[in-house]
Amino acid sequence: MTDTKARPSGRRTVRGLRGWGGVAGMAAACALTAAVTLLPLSHGGADALTGNTGQALTPAVSAKADTCEDPEASLPPSSAGGPTIDAIKERGKLVVGVDQNSYRWGYRNPVGGGLEGFDIDLARAIAEDIVGSPDAVIFRAIPTNQRIAALENGTVDIVVRTMTISCGRIEQVAFSTAYFQAGQQVLASKSSSITGYDESLAGKRICSAEGSTAYEALEKNSFGATFKDKHDGRPEDEDLYTVPNQLDCLVRLQQGMVDAIVTDNALAAGQAAQDPAVELKGEKPFTTEYYGVATKLGNDDLVRRINQVLVDYRRGAWQKAYDRWLAADLPGIPGPPQPKYRN
Repeated sequence: MTDTKARPSGRRTVRGLRGWGGVAGMAAACALTAAVTLLPLSHGGADALTGNTGQALTPAVSAKADTCEDPEASLPPSSAGGPTIDAIKERGKLVVGVDQNSYRWGYRNPVGGGLEGFDIDLARAIAEDIVGSPDAVIFRAIPTNQRIAALENGTVDIVVRTMTISCGRIEQVAFSTAYFQAGQQVLASKSSSITGYDESLAGKRICSAEGSTAYEALEKNSFGATFKDKHDGRPEDEDLYTVPNQLDCLVRLQQGMVDAIVTDNALAAGQAAQDPAVELKGEKPFTTEYYGVATKLGNDDLVRRINQVLVDYRRGAWQKAYDRWLAADLPGIPGPPQPKYRN
């Protein structure tokens, strides 16, 4: 999957929210102001930093990643150091690309303004292992379509941002073993005639995040839905259907600008929790996808170290984070995916 040029979050004036409730106003405000490309979200006084990082690994399966026989297979875990890890330790901070708009995953607590969520907990666990403290981390908010670029240009060391491991992406970044299983699903209003990712999408307006696996799915089969922007004299930052951040899609749905959203069911569940007027359509996701921690290609020492962190994280901290952040809105997840490793 390829990421494209960053676009500022939609700047449309928030019109009437058509009775979607108080959460809609909050979501609109977040989407219109929060999604600043590579905004340094500091924890403990963050300066703009540069630095290389990146890597990933995978569990007990021999696979050839270069032929994409098993994209979830990563490097075997190791607690050893290396040049990338040494550079992070010398700096004293781990720089992490995250989301600040995804409820329950990575979002700002309105009371106090701190970042919270499932991905944030994992990022802190990695920082604690490498640098010695869960607070030794600098968070940078990055849009969906800038995750790969942020790693390639050294703006962040790792990305922990509901990032799906895919054949296209493993050619651009290195992934850890999978830490969560998700899948694509449709989110629409409860009164919508849409029944799922099927023929009921014909003629509907669908929103997805640019550079996402949802957009790729729509390119393969949109069932006659409109999901691409044509830029008929409109500035690119006013796209209706492809947006930098998932929350922008929720705002457009609330405003009646689109009819549905296609996104990961894990993210959609959080959006449904924010707005009781929407729901997931279809009995289950129409894809199976896995989230991984992304790093820069070639930073094998960091990938192995993250995989070692995940070995320990799966033994207890993962379940605690799931119970705290996701169980209420995304119940029934029995545990983390088993890791896969390649030779």
